[in-house]
Amino acid sequence: MKLAGKVVVVVGGGNGIGREVVLELLRRGARVAAVDLRKDALEDTVERAGAGDRLATFALDISDREAVGLLPQQVLDTFSQVDGLLNVAGIIQPFVRLAELDDAAIDRVVDVNLYGTLYLVKAFLPHLLARPVAHIGNVSSMGGFLPVPGQTVYGASKAAVKLLTEGLYAELIGTPVAVSVILPGAVRTEITTNSGVERPGAAGAEGKASRLPMTMADAAARIILDGIEEDRLHIFVGKDSRVMNLLTRLAPKRATHLIQRQMQGLLG
Repeated sequence: MKLAGKVVVVVGGGNGIGREVVLELLRRGARVAAVDLRKDALEDTVERAGAGDRLATFALDISDREAVGLLPQQVLDTFSQVDGLLNVAGIIQPFVRLAELDDAAIDRVVDVNLYGTLYLVKAFLPHLLARPVAHIGNVSSMGGFLPVPGQTVYGASKAAVKLLTEGLYAELIGTPVAVSVILPGAVRTEITTNSGVERPGAAGAEGKASRLPMTMADAAARIILDGIEEDRLHIFVGKDSRVMNLLTRLAPKRATHLIQRQMQGLLG
């Protein structure tokens, strides 16, 4: 789907990859409805964009199903149409083993990453099906196909998003709605802070993590939107995501041991 002139909803548009996706969409001539939990973060996006009436913002908790159900009409009242939905918002869990992870943290990660995405897709899909051409893009993660120690529930939620999106793709073949699952590797964002998670303090953790290749958020946004315009099913963001996808398919046990050695410092 070519993005110029389209109206695209970007969930998570107040920071990180989501903010850069908003800015890049505006550069490509789209109109954008940016959604985020934090109103102040959305205001910062507006200030950076300087896009006038081509950008509207909506502060919303995406884990609130009733609130999400009201969002499509709010977007339609603003722009009169909606052509795309990009679910970029997501949070990580505290860097602890599953046995040490409390129930509230589990619920929060699953509610935001999986149920938030599901609610938004369900809410917007009837409107997207009514368009001549439309697109849904859901951000999963490299952690959705490669297990990361200390992020087991996060990975499970993102694996669920991956299969949810692939199932949606299969169901929508022959309709006007194209579907993409977005699989970022390590991207330089503030997801740790925005998730309310303390940075790992184990000795050597930062050094081990820093050796992983990282993609800048603005570059990630360009990769994502190029993939959307090309109607790709799988959009891999970063060399690490592409390489580890291949290694996981060819030698899953070796891939798991490799990431465990790279990330073990996060758990002490």
